[in-house]
Amino acid sequence: MPPCSVLLKMLKKEADIDRQITSFQLPFNIEYTPYETDFNERVKRYCKEGRNQNHLKISKIIVIGDVGVGKTSLVNRFCHKTFNCNYKATIGVDFEVERFDILGVPFNVQIWDTAGQERFKSLASSYYRAANVIIVVFDLGKLNSLANCKQWMEEALRENQNNMPPPYTFLIGNKLDSVSLSAYDSIQLQAVKLTEAIRAEYWPVSSKSGINVDSLFNRVAILAFQSSVLQEISTSHLTKIEIGKFNHTVSELNQRRLKRNCQSCNYR
Repeated sequence: MPPCSVLLKMLKKEADIDRQITSFQLPFNIEYTPYETDFNERVKRYCKEGRNQNHLKISKIIVIGDVGVGKTSLVNRFCHKTFNCNYKATIGVDFEVERFDILGVPFNVQIWDTAGQERFKSLASSYYRAANVIIVVFDLGKLNSLANCKQWMEEALRENQNNMPPPYTFLIGNKLDSVSLSAYDSIQLQAVKLTEAIRAEYWPVSSKSGINVDSLFNRVAILAFQSSVLQEISTSHLTKIEIGKFNHTVSELNQRRLKRNCQSCNYR
């Protein structure tokens, strides 16, 4: 995406109607997530008071996984409402920016689409850092791509091991439209088992038909937003405490100085 287009999207007056979010997006299945399912009360209060609307909020999402699993198609389906059946591998890294208004607060997400080819892996991994959300994609019709997801996740988490808070992690089964119901049931059992092992949230999607794609990214954006606001609340609280400590210390110093200067007049 050209830099000027990115800036215009981030700074426009309000998000598109389908990016204006007032309710919490639930997971695909409540049993397949380790994450929250409602807005934190502090976040709702903070946003209602409008105390953070002057800050430009941005979160980084990385999309990783084997070559050919449909990472670019997934991003294009969400960002451009398009699907191209002519496969073209990503070279290096590409990214999109999407603007949301969540609880009335402007929020932007950078979606980094990384190459799955081995020869680009070292280049792509340099873009993993500072991720707020890690999305690992596999092909529901190719079990070997699911087997590789654990390694993809471990590599991404290694680049973000000092992140506080740690990034949200998602396991996405793409090409839902291409598998039979009986085959899907078997694959889902294995996918859910992996999400429990890597503590991720599971979603099955179809970039071709659009099934679950918008809901997935809305949830990703909401979780990233909530984390960002909670960090801001925490930082604001700590700053107030430090300012209070400083004022208290200055007051004590002034009292001591006054006592020292007035000792000759029996000041107490």
